[in-house]
Amino acid sequence: MHRRHFLGSAALAALMLPLARGGDALAASSSRLLPPPLNRGDTVALVSPSAATDDPFDLQLAREAMEALGFKVKLGPHLASRWGHLAGSDAERAGDLNAMFADREVKAIICARGGSGAARLLPLLDYGMIRRNPKVLLGYSDITALHNALLSQAGLVSFHGPIGAGSWNRFNVDQFQRVFFERELMQYRNVSDPGDELVQRKNRTITLSGGKARGELVGGNLSVLVALAGSRYLPDFSGRILFLEDVSEAPYRIDRMLSTLKLMGALDTIAGFIFGECTECDPGEGYGSLTLSQILDDYVKPLKIPAYRGAMIGHIRQQFILPVGGNMEMDADAGTIRMLEPVFQG
Repeated sequence: MHRRHFLGSAALAALMLPLARGGDALAASSSRLLPPPLNRGDTVALVSPSAATDDPFDLQLAREAMEALGFKVKLGPHLASRWGHLAGSDAERAGDLNAMFADREVKAIICARGGSGAARLLPLLDYGMIRRNPKVLLGYSDITALHNALLSQAGLVSFHGPIGAGSWNRFNVDQFQRVFFERELMQYRNVSDPGDELVQRKNRTITLSGGKARGELVGGNLSVLVALAGSRYLPDFSGRILFLEDVSEAPYRIDRMLSTLKLMGALDTIAGFIFGECTECDPGEGYGSLTLSQILDDYVKPLKIPAYRGAMIGHIRQQFILPVGGNMEMDADAGTIRMLEPVFQG
């Protein structure tokens, strides 16, 4: 989902308060919490923590998709609300999230869409209650704010992947079933399909620096992630594998956001780096724009850690479902990520 980002104050905060963390966040992140597994017939909740939906039919499609996957569906009371561009007031949207985490009947929370506004909810969430009632949360884009807050404040592993109103194509459904129903120790590898080309051109991974790395997975949408800089809701990146993606950002903005991560010291501590897709991020007209490849070379290659780009992560039709906080291994030469251990309670 497209969204606008307001990063000026966040970048300044990052420079003034590098890697600031609350004591509660440190305590939570040191104790990783896995959600209970899902089964067909369970009840899942549809909520909208970010932007309002402009077409109510999208919410109907989201509900039908969850039912087609085999779930009963409970709708957040403010799922279809609107307050400006948001799906209800901050209190209403946070209330829906807190209520669904507290509801013993609900086994998973599916975010209907992204957009913007999820970061406004972070101070309003009851992390102690969430830690006592862990469950699956699924979404991407603006939901990056929730993934990182849940990990840093409650230690909860959540899932970066399709939104409820997004495409539930064959690939995404297969990923969902393998991750949540079969509870497979997944290996994520881009689909190999050259089409009518002699060699595959699209959907390729490109090695930036070879090698393998192990660590917990952190990251998400770059713009949303950097907007958390200087707050207690951004997890410590030390020893972790960082994955990023974005949409509709000019290269100079990608450069500025990676510069923020570099200046705050976050890039210097990661074990590995994965860049997914940056959809509609091509240089604009005119002379002198850096390309995405040049920007990644500037910031990532000097780290001398395993790194690759082109993973099926981001604002694309077919996308991986990744456990944020899961213990993973990446292979930058092969362009793969794999789970090292289960991501659900035993």
